[in-house]
Amino acid sequence: MREFKIPLPVVRALLDPVFRVTLHARLPVAVQRTLLDVSSRLQFMPDGAVVQRLQLGGRPAERVIAEIAIPGSRTRAVPPERAAGAILYLHGGGYVVGSLATHRSLVARLALESCCAVYSLDYRLAPEHPFPAGLDDAEAAFLDLVNNVGYQPDQICLAGDSAGGGLALALAQRLIERHKMTPAALGLIAPWVDPTDPPSRDRDLVINRAWSRLCAAHYLGDGDATTAGYAPLSGNLIGLPPTYVQVDVSELLHDQCRTLVSALRGAGVHVRFTETRGLWHVAQLQAALVAEAALALRELADFLREAIQPVSIDDLR
Repeated sequence: MREFKIPLPVVRALLDPVFRVTLHARLPVAVQRTLLDVSSRLQFMPDGAVVQRLQLGGRPAERVIAEIAIPGSRTRAVPPERAAGAILYLHGGGYVVGSLATHRSLVARLALESCCAVYSLDYRLAPEHPFPAGLDDAEAAFLDLVNNVGYQPDQICLAGDSAGGGLALALAQRLIERHKMTPAALGLIAPWVDPTDPPSRDRDLVINRAWSRLCAAHYLGDGDATTAGYAPLSGNLIGLPPTYVQVDVSELLHDQCRTLVSALRGAGVHVRFTETRGLWHVAQLQAALVAEAALALRELADFLREAIQPVSIDDLR
């Protein structure tokens, strides 16, 4: 892998002006998207990742799988049917920005570390497509993986960061309620699970209150904030699969994540919860640059892989 580990203070100093400019409430959404796509080129792709473009549930998507080295032959990609399972990844960005490009490096590392085929979905974004368009797209993608690609529901994990984490939780709730399907696990990086809850502080390194409130309004559109799926924290949490929540203590969403973890445990859900110190909102995007972020992403990958392929007693002997 191409690794350029940089001290945390240096990375923070470099990122601060980038996010102050790109995630500004007064900046047109189209400009925000363009700037983020351009800056994503600094998130280096790891060696050994193969990106395949496809359609999933009628939306553009990418399947990222790992290459394997076979003695006496060329390195080749692991076919999806030989992967441990599948992860449907939903990117963050306040339901307004973010793309396959902005999260390609994170998704590739997740594929390599988990030995799973990771499917990254280009779901529709607000304000052009408010709630429930993104949730509908995620639902269609999961059903496509089951009905056409050939995975069983318990061979598919759902993962996402920030708004994508909230979308993953809402999708799990919808799959259980509508289709009686339970994914293998949920992997949530600083999930935004209640857009109706305003941040208590003005900003962290990445996001700010004015921008997040505007995103919440764009995502809701003319809808009703009490509609199931918009704020999945207030939805039914009983019966959800094992869930891993990661968040840094400095984030605006830290308190919301703690509330989610408490609610999940109260609903009888098996939860793993990690609070880092010194990172920032979805620092896993900078795993190529920051050792601590790479470690967090590796722990998430291990959790998801174990949910699909549990370790047996024989494996421990």
